[in-house]
Amino acid sequence: MRPEQIAQVRPRLVEFTTTMLGELNGYHQPAKGELYVRGLLTDGRRKSMQPMAERLGVDHQQLQQFITSSSWDHEPVRANLARWAAQTIDPQAYVADDSGFPKDGDASSCVARQYCGALGKKANCQIGVSVQMVDDHASLAANWRLFCPESWDDTTVNDAAQAARVRTRRKRAGIPEQVRHREKWRLVLDMLDQMNNEWGLPKLPLTADSGYGDATEFRLGLEERGYRYAVAVQPTASAYPLDATPELKPYGGRGRRPRPRYRIAPANLRELALAAGQPSFVEVCWRHGTRTSTTNPTAAMTSNFLAIRVRPANRDIPRGDDGTLPARWLLIEWPDGAAEPTDYWLSNLDEDTPLVDLVRLAKIRWRVEHDYRELKTGLGLDHFEGRTFTGWHRHVTLVCLAQAFCTLLRLDPKARAPA
Repeated sequence: MRPEQIAQVRPRLVEFTTTMLGELNGYHQPAKGELYVRGLLTDGRRKSMQPMAERLGVDHQQLQQFITSSSWDHEPVRANLARWAAQTIDPQAYVADDSGFPKDGDASSCVARQYCGALGKKANCQIGVSVQMVDDHASLAANWRLFCPESWDDTTVNDAAQAARVRTRRKRAGIPEQVRHREKWRLVLDMLDQMNNEWGLPKLPLTADSGYGDATEFRLGLEERGYRYAVAVQPTASAYPLDATPELKPYGGRGRRPRPRYRIAPANLRELALAAGQPSFVEVCWRHGTRTSTTNPTAAMTSNFLAIRVRPANRDIPRGDDGTLPARWLLIEWPDGAAEPTDYWLSNLDEDTPLVDLVRLAKIRWRVEHDYRELKTGLGLDHFEGRTFTGWHRHVTLVCLAQAFCTLLRLDPKARAPA
């Protein structure tokens, strides 16, 4: 926003940030938080502390002290934002994803050479894992964890000298002792536990890309917690047709009694999709966009889909007493003009779930791309130049507060400034 637009909505910004930030262990802290958020909202190419301070006309030490050395806890702020989103946005699903934060040097907390989605290749970066609360019309990046690579966890290092260097590095970056290397999908489960058990949020259906959906343990973890999901998977994942049944070999009287098991190898998802045939797919509209045309006046977003019941095959999946694997939905997309299906999802939604509901849940992940674009391009999510673990989480939390305020303005038809 331009400074004059900020001035128009400033009273609402002060009220909103004060409510979300709470007391923050200090009388002046909410005011400093509002100043930082105002800096994120004000137009400017960079949203790091020095450029923001110049635009705000303040000493950048005020911003730096608030982010790096003050004592406030970002977790209650995230809880406030998430509860606000639950009431205001009325989210229909959670979306799990991660995003890369390219970095120079090796001093920033948890930075390592790893795949960076923002660059589409391996690079020196941090990885932030997020859980978004989404609806087709609004969303909030509600919860975040900074992924800790093994190179930042001294408990994964066998060499004593190297482990000591890692501990020194962790201390300089202010990484808490309890923060250790955990797979990204485990971080998502941790965040869902926090959102449900501590923040009191409902167990909404969840969707995610194949980086999460391909992890059988992740899907099982969601099911154990009572979450519904529709997660993308690779076509090479294996499954049995619904009518496949385990067989029990006759007992010969010696040794351990045989247990029922499948006597044929499972197929991969691509094979099951091709066996169903393209004529089995039907056109589904999952939402209406904004780009209308003479040929598509309602901006309907459509493609061809098929949902079939399958039994995903993996040794970690619990089997019934009769040896059967549980049945799940396989959702497949085969766009017009494509030589074969392009996208696959597994879902544990109820057996009588309409096809359009499966498609809508799978496709609502588009909001994440919208969020990351707005958070990075407009609000400076990846502009933080500090090195500490706590500073990163505080900056990200305040960026999400700025995003929530933009959403508040968009949802208010009487808002006097664009957001």
